[in-house]
Amino acid sequence: MTETTVLKWSSHPAKKRATIAILVVLFLLVVWLAVYLTTSSLFLTGLSVVIMLASLSSFFLPTRYELDQDKVGIHYVLGKKEKPWSAFRSFYVDKNGVLLSPFPRPSRLENFRGIYVRFDRNKDLVVDFVKSKVPGPKDADSSRAVRTAEGR
Repeated sequence: MTETTVLKWSSHPAKKRATIAILVVLFLLVVWLAVYLTTSSLFLTGLSVVIMLASLSSFFLPTRYELDQDKVGIHYVLGKKEKPWSAFRSFYVDKNGVLLSPFPRPSRLENFRGIYVRFDRNKDLVVDFVKSKVPGPKDADSSRAVRTAEGR
């Protein structure tokens, strides 16, 4: 990879998995109906709609990813996250994406402090780029710094 290499792409899981998206929407409608029928409150029903849609926004709304030589950028509809590569000490690849972790060894906190980068038909490119930026097993403190979903 050259010094100016930048990877940019967008991920939209609901569009990619339309059947699952329809099932999720139907489930949400049932839940919201149940909230209304049990509370008879439009306020609580509206609050449940906002909370549930906010928690599922990464599934229903597109997310843009940008990996450059200095940082990882994730752009959501209502905000963005950027972290320098130096913040990450290990990474874990699974079938849908890669978790960039600030810890050199597996930790229960990595899901909260790390960043998950979702693939979009570009797994090999993303993994190669991450490997060039984040310490691998020989560079990190632990030989388990790079794990796959099968190795967990």
